[in-house]
Amino acid sequence: MAHIYIYSPSGAVRDKVAFRRGVERLKTLGHEVEIDPAALKSVQRFAGDDAERLRAFERAAASGADVALITRGGYGLSRSLPLINYKAVSKSIEKGMLWVGVSDFTAFQAAIYAKSGAITWAGPSLGADFGCGDSAEGHNNEPDDIMEACFDDLVQGVCEGAGWTRPASDIRSAIKIIAAPAHSMTASGQKASKHSPIKGVLWGGNLAMLTSLLGTPYLPVIKNGILWFEDVAEHPYKIERMLLQWLHAGILAQQKAIIFGQFSSYKLTPHDKGFKLQTVIDRLCSQLKIPVLTGLPFGHVPTKVCLPFGQKVNLMTEGRDALLYWG
Repeated sequence: MAHIYIYSPSGAVRDKVAFRRGVERLKTLGHEVEIDPAALKSVQRFAGDDAERLRAFERAAASGADVALITRGGYGLSRSLPLINYKAVSKSIEKGMLWVGVSDFTAFQAAIYAKSGAITWAGPSLGADFGCGDSAEGHNNEPDDIMEACFDDLVQGVCEGAGWTRPASDIRSAIKIIAAPAHSMTASGQKASKHSPIKGVLWGGNLAMLTSLLGTPYLPVIKNGILWFEDVAEHPYKIERMLLQWLHAGILAQQKAIIFGQFSSYKLTPHDKGFKLQTVIDRLCSQLKIPVLTGLPFGHVPTKVCLPFGQKVNLMTEGRDALLYWG
């Protein structure tokens, strides 16, 4: 199968059991696993000091592996952005290396695309995804089947798209319908609505990380793109505050579509009085003249597809079915 290089560019690995479990899982799936010598280092909240984590990037780029996979997200990549050897990383991508990660990894994805146009992949991390196991509540948590299947498609070179069923709220709310509908006949002889695909560069990831890059040289300027977001432990009012920054900066209106992935692990309070994530999405829809979709299976959740940052894609919908296709 694939030669996978495991490295830690962000937060320190605290759950060593999940780390070892993830390594063994990848080996069980038939992969060759190479572990960066600093993968388990710890300085304050980071996986080694700034210099060590930069060297981990360099070692990964020079490893000749098929995949560079992060151990975990957290925080730390923002510190590294000015000093990453983007030329070396871009050269490894040209040779076929897949750089894969989630969460804090979004900062690197945006920066490498801004600097070189190189495509990286939003996907799983080692510990949280391949290393999940028995929970404190006694539940036996195996790695998600869809996550593993999508990752397997990626390493085999057959990852061509990602589809999902949109929530009913996408249909009920005032969300714009993609393009003007054409019609075809269903098996029952009734007209079925179909829509022309939207074409654009797919980009996005963790909302907080991307928002932190606004006004810096590490956020690419992409117009007529398909922009997607996810986040974790952010209350809907904080999500709206970040989205308003994107809206007021004019970036959202320059896109062809906005897609919401999974926003998880936040808590509403009695003070909210009905203010929730759907409130944020509905209000955003009323302020934009482009399609806004929800339900993309990606975020800080077990089920996650693999998504290319910077790849030209087609976005298609039919009823509640949605498909991002780049094959």
